[in-house]
Amino acid sequence: MKVWITLGVAVMLVLALYGASSYMLDYSLGYPKGERMTAEHWKNRTRNECPWTTAWMDSIYRNHCVKDTFLIMPSGYKAHAIYLYAPKATDKTAVVVHGYKVRAEGMLHIAYLYNHDLGYNVLLPDLYGHGQSEGDHIQMGWQDRWDVIRWAEVANNVFRASRYSSTKQVIHGISMGAATTMAVAGEKTPDYVEFFVEDCGYTSVWDEFAGQLKEEFGLPSFPLMNTTSWLCQQRYGWSFDEAQQIKQVERSTKPMLFIHGDDDTYVPYSMLRPLYEAKRHGRKAIFIAKGSAHAMAYRDHHKEYTEKVKEFVGE
Repeated sequence: MKVWITLGVAVMLVLALYGASSYMLDYSLGYPKGERMTAEHWKNRTRNECPWTTAWMDSIYRNHCVKDTFLIMPSGYKAHAIYLYAPKATDKTAVVVHGYKVRAEGMLHIAYLYNHDLGYNVLLPDLYGHGQSEGDHIQMGWQDRWDVIRWAEVANNVFRASRYSSTKQVIHGISMGAATTMAVAGEKTPDYVEFFVEDCGYTSVWDEFAGQLKEEFGLPSFPLMNTTSWLCQQRYGWSFDEAQQIKQVERSTKPMLFIHGDDDTYVPYSMLRPLYEAKRHGRKAIFIAKGSAHAMAYRDHHKEYTEKVKEFVGE
């Protein structure tokens, strides 16, 4: 009898843990299409938070400068991006990557920095499961790295003027977009990808989720992180513990600028220093946005932020 009771309790615990893991996976990576904020929502938010971009935004949309492009990724899903040409012909191009549950239009303030202030061409992709791109879950910037490399190729083809053999690109991401940028930096990238800018990215998906699990639910990492990571592997083909942005930074060789607000608690400011120190190959620089919360460095310090980026990509 005791054996059956013990076995029954064990089965109940396994089922409960599986149920909790399934809930946490859906909670963290689920993003039903009906929940996605519209392009207008993000354009209006940019106008409110960064009012100096308003005239430029109104102009590029009024004059139909913002173009849509779609492609089928090697994994088989339909992906979308928006792009705009520089005011004057140039080989300089920025691929600007959005964050968690955002979309391409949510990065128009950074597009302003590159297009209006620095005279770059800009391409802004919708990552898997975001905006107008297909997808059934959020990839936290890990599997997205392959798509961004493909988008960099598209940007090179779109913006390569007849006088240039190729573009000179910077990949710039914020939050999950920064995690994507760092993940890309650890892979072999074409010569036309020259710089990386990561703004408030996390050291790893595991670290970020473990912190949020403790912050939001008051729970330790073990065992729920382990089982949820395993379930992610079974459902989506990747796990939390393999998604190590910091390991990608260690492997990177091209220049990288690290940005973080020192009042960031969502992706803790404490993650900045380990990431910066992990980069042992190639040029690097750091910009600490004093008093800025998560993803607010540009809003709070846009002039200094712009100068830091301009200086870094201009070297």
